[in-house]
Amino acid sequence: MDPNLLYWKNEGQSFLSRLRVWFNLLDPTCLLSSSAEIRKARSALEGGVGVEEKDGDEWTLSLSSIHSDSGDVLPLIFRPPAFLPFASPLVVGSFLPHATVKSALFWQFMMQSYCAGFNYANRNSSSEQGKKMSLNQVVMVAGSVSCSTCAGAVPQIIIRQLGISSAPLLTLLRSLLPVPLAAALASFSVYTVRYEELEKGIQVFDSNGNSVGISKAAGEKAIRETAVSRVALLGTSAALPNLLMLFLMRTRFKRNPLLVTPIRHLSAVLTLGLMIPVSFSLFPQLGMIEKESLEKELQDATTDGQLFYHRGL
Repeated sequence: MDPNLLYWKNEGQSFLSRLRVWFNLLDPTCLLSSSAEIRKARSALEGGVGVEEKDGDEWTLSLSSIHSDSGDVLPLIFRPPAFLPFASPLVVGSFLPHATVKSALFWQFMMQSYCAGFNYANRNSSSEQGKKMSLNQVVMVAGSVSCSTCAGAVPQIIIRQLGISSAPLLTLLRSLLPVPLAAALASFSVYTVRYEELEKGIQVFDSNGNSVGISKAAGEKAIRETAVSRVALLGTSAALPNLLMLFLMRTRFKRNPLLVTPIRHLSAVLTLGLMIPVSFSLFPQLGMIEKESLEKELQDATTDGQLFYHRGL
């Protein structure tokens, strides 16, 4: 079992312990470390140096920058500490009340592309070790981005095409509809980008960290949990700023339109920043699944009542 997964097995089985770890791992200064420094830290852990220092620099670099299946260094923009710096302007831009359909499509494309890339880079890749990205994966990622881009811009398309000017309808399309839409698209992106985990399965481990085999049931559970965490992240990031704006527009802030935009942007960034560690902590990185839920051949291959799997992120 990968050292990162062993760490999560020992330190990440309660929500509060995971939350504490993620607050440490999401420090953007981790992005300043070079690939050589990351690999050096990883080598120290694999060699048994610093393993007992649970919050040491070696663990921080390994957990925040190394993929737990392949052992490779993650692309910088798709590492967990990079999510807030890169996603926050995209979240703000995608939830704005755009003046044109083109601008809505542009921001949705940028947002959905980044989310798809993050989902793919942090997937469980245990069933595809040593293999290049397949044509099926390329099609699924491209299809996910294309469909999500068009679906995310639907409220703006409706407003422009129908020439809607009614205040209640504008409120519905600009403030209320984007919330369930953002949540649904977040889940859709996880399922489509990581579809091969459903199709081929993911690796499961016994209590000693030994591989038992590849399980589709574990893959389905891993994707479902990750989809729920994304729904919580992007659904809340869409809901709270919009609800705050609806409240402020009923107060004296309505007379100060210059204050509305900065407050909207700041509330969106703050909500996203607070929800990232919470959503990442909702489910364990090293999840557990009952033996009875696995395929028959895997049940016969172990005597453990529960097995472990890497959920991905």
